[in-house]
Amino acid sequence: MIYNVLSYLEDTARRFPDKMALADDKTALTFAQWLSMAQAIGTQVARQTSAVRRPVLVFVDRKVECLVGFMGVVESGNFYVPIDNKMPSERIRLIVDVLDPVAAITVTDKDAQVLQSIGFQGVIIDYNTVIGQDVDEALLSGIRGQMIDTDPLYAIFTSGSTGVPKGVVVSHRGVIDLAEWLVGRFGFDETDALGNQTPFYFDGSVKDIYICLKTGATLNVIGKKYFTFPKLLIQLLNERQITTILWATSAIVLVGNSNILDDNVPQHLRRIFFAGEAMPAKQLKVWMSKLPGVQFINLYGPTEITVDCTYYVVDRDFSDDEYIPIGRPCENMQVLVFNDEGKLVGIDEPGELCVRGTGVALGYYNNVEKTRDAFVQNPLHNLYEDKIYRTGDIVKYNRCGELEFVSRKDFQVKHNGNRIELGEIEVAVNALDGVTGAACIHDSEEDKIVLYYTTASGDELDIINLVKDKLPKYMFPNVINRIDAMPHNMNGKIDRIVLKHNYQELKQQ
Repeated sequence: MIYNVLSYLEDTARRFPDKMALADDKTALTFAQWLSMAQAIGTQVARQTSAVRRPVLVFVDRKVECLVGFMGVVESGNFYVPIDNKMPSERIRLIVDVLDPVAAITVTDKDAQVLQSIGFQGVIIDYNTVIGQDVDEALLSGIRGQMIDTDPLYAIFTSGSTGVPKGVVVSHRGVIDLAEWLVGRFGFDETDALGNQTPFYFDGSVKDIYICLKTGATLNVIGKKYFTFPKLLIQLLNERQITTILWATSAIVLVGNSNILDDNVPQHLRRIFFAGEAMPAKQLKVWMSKLPGVQFINLYGPTEITVDCTYYVVDRDFSDDEYIPIGRPCENMQVLVFNDEGKLVGIDEPGELCVRGTGVALGYYNNVEKTRDAFVQNPLHNLYEDKIYRTGDIVKYNRCGELEFVSRKDFQVKHNGNRIELGEIEVAVNALDGVTGAACIHDSEEDKIVLYYTTASGDELDIINLVKDKLPKYMFPNVINRIDAMPHNMNGKIDRIVLKHNYQELKQQ
């Protein structure tokens, strides 16, 4: 029985000690090196903190060092918290206030300076100093004997509505279930090479890391510059013989809109996964037309359920004004969709998606109130504790029995007395020829629907005239702005906060 993710690393290092495990633009490590460096870090964290099941910060960038740091923290019996080294120091301070972490692992001088600037009180472990130090196998073995599969593995912070970030705590068991399902369902093995795009402070990267650890596949960390110059990106995918990408929807759309696939295509890809936001069929069809032999998979799930809870293998054609379904539950996960009356929905009836299973997170760290609000008793019974997570996402079942994403609960607005899903407007605009992106916000003060869109040509379009046959008149946007590029937050999703801020500035002019 596997109860700790370190079993993956140890087994893979035994089977493939000299095989390349991790590679970025500058550094490559074998599985044996990954294990020995992690054990050295774990020894130092354990010696200097004498703590278990406590949070340890790990500063992350597009480098393999942070992945070594993650496993080092796990070796010490604690759980890792990825910290973006470009994050504003004030947000880091807020996270530290929530966590009270026992230690932090730094890779660069800048990381250490950030900790100093916020008055960090925990132990600071310098990565480059400790990776060559001795390993205390007896100490680490004793710690491992105390651990169980429901112990925390990592915490990832999401935005909080009060301005205080929320730390989602995920267990070893949740990640083990995810890795076992992904590898078993999609046939990953040591011959695979993954091309990582998703930042390591975002939960989408968990799939890359643990597929690699379980199978012996090589994880290639792709630098940001390659997405600025897509021609170099395709070249890299071919040079590294990348077989699988598990990217944010926005990254798939970005490359598709660049037209680079007209000139060159990845030669070794076998699987393309996308997640994070609803995937417009129009943009996905660009990839599908160029890579007819590749398997395309839509993954869906919030951070609070260990990355993914549903999936859909694209197996039919879609019209340009459709989104790709989010599909059916992953193994050992159950989804429940409730209407406003708390009853399970029927076909084509929208409702809130809720999730139960071992992937459901342990809750929000040091935040009992928010945990109780989101992780609730299954409303279908009260016979024993049966926690479900309320996602806040509105979905519906189609005629094929597949789940379709409709909108976020907070994307539903009342406009001129009508209940409107802003996502429906976005689908219609995204389907227009020449449109490469669309996002709506609602001005509640003046009851206006505000649309932002981008085009391939950079030209403005007569949006209302083009959508008049697709949307009822009461759903027409009141304010329409073409912008050069859609803003995205650190998770790769459209940053509607920025759009709202820009709109307010325009109103004041």
